[in-house]
Amino acid sequence: MFYNIKEHMCGNVRNEKRKKQKNSSEFRVPNSALKDNEVNIMDIMEKLKILADAAKYDSACTSCGSHRESQEGMIGRTRGACLVHTYTADGRATSLIKVLMTNYCIYDCQYCVNRVSNDLPRAAFTPQELASMTISFYTRNYVEGLFLSSGVVKSPDHTMELMYNAIKILRTEYRFNGYVHVKTIPGASDEMVMKMGLIVDRLSVNIELPSEESLKQLAPDKTKASIIKPMKFINDSLKQNKRELAIYKNAPTFTPAGQATQMIIGATPETDFQIVRLAESLYNKYWLRRVHYSAYIPVGTNKMLPKYETAPLLREHRLYQCDWLMRLYGYKSHEILSEQNPNLDPFLDPKCNWAMGNLGVFPIEINTAPREMLLRVPGIGPGGADKIITARKLGSVTFEMLRKMRIVLKRAIYFITCSGKTYERLNMNEKFIYQNLISDKALSRVNELEQMSMFSPPTKEDMVKSLTGVM
Repeated sequence: MFYNIKEHMCGNVRNEKRKKQKNSSEFRVPNSALKDNEVNIMDIMEKLKILADAAKYDSACTSCGSHRESQEGMIGRTRGACLVHTYTADGRATSLIKVLMTNYCIYDCQYCVNRVSNDLPRAAFTPQELASMTISFYTRNYVEGLFLSSGVVKSPDHTMELMYNAIKILRTEYRFNGYVHVKTIPGASDEMVMKMGLIVDRLSVNIELPSEESLKQLAPDKTKASIIKPMKFINDSLKQNKRELAIYKNAPTFTPAGQATQMIIGATPETDFQIVRLAESLYNKYWLRRVHYSAYIPVGTNKMLPKYETAPLLREHRLYQCDWLMRLYGYKSHEILSEQNPNLDPFLDPKCNWAMGNLGVFPIEINTAPREMLLRVPGIGPGGADKIITARKLGSVTFEMLRKMRIVLKRAIYFITCSGKTYERLNMNEKFIYQNLISDKALSRVNELEQMSMFSPPTKEDMVKSLTGVM
């Protein structure tokens, strides 16, 4: 791979572009990295190693939501969805090159590995280097697009300008038409956010921590206002752009895949209820496509930070499951959790937990229940509900038919009847249902039951449900 990148980056065309860059006021390639106007490839690979590793703490988009076909004279396209190390909506496995522009940073956020007070190797790409490397990976079919974030150098606008220049080189000089997702720097000007939004597919503004108080204590250089301001501007611009496109179809498109955000989970004492309620508010106010939850990885020494041995991954997965319920199943945050019951059950996913707390509405008759009630049944997702509604137009639906529809009967059977009958005359006692719902996770490991906690690793079933949204 190193040889191919070197061969690509050392062509005659690159030599001419390097001359223009030498006089740039941006990050310059050190003289030691230049030889006959050629980039020292090992230097680029060392930067990539440092900056790709530093980017692993940023959650990327799970679905780009942007659709752009191939265009004559350009390379790359976005189709359906584009994921980072996962699967698209149409079943394709895809990947983005996920990297920072630089891990130099003037901020001292205590939860961040790239904080200014942390002693670690630093590196920075020039816009030309980043664009050239991205196109090199793309043309070799290693990646389908770019996910770009950055530490803050000099100022938010200066950092955004560096990232903008890199994307502009990709779009104009290399004619790259593929997917690009950029993390907006809090505090950036509206003008800079607008420029960036017109050449990328998705913008993100990380809200970082679930409360303003936690932000003040652990990220004193950032404020709630500096985060909300660009988020609101992107929201307003998206609505304005939608009106413009309705009038003139050739109007420039502003961040067609919308915006997203990320919260760090477990670094501060907020409850799951506070986090879920905040996510619901962000969806309602700022037209977000996704709220990402990133389990806090111990990288700081501040006395306020928890001393986890491992990241609270199960809690992260439970919050993603809550997110699916709000976006696809029609749940409200107060239905999932409350001030009296502020934290999620570590053994039950939130949909099963709601059903156990509302046994009075069950069982429901599978042949007559409306779609919104079918979606309340554990084990029935949106696709399954649609199959049931279609099938019952032709006749009564049976348990065997539900199995063939791939309804998750090991959870659903406790909450439904088919033609007035329960599954094999099940005992509908609350304790019996609860024990059977958690049997594959906890009861099979009775000796470990007392040791399991909110921060245990997620099970395989947890991970599948978090990715597919079928609960």
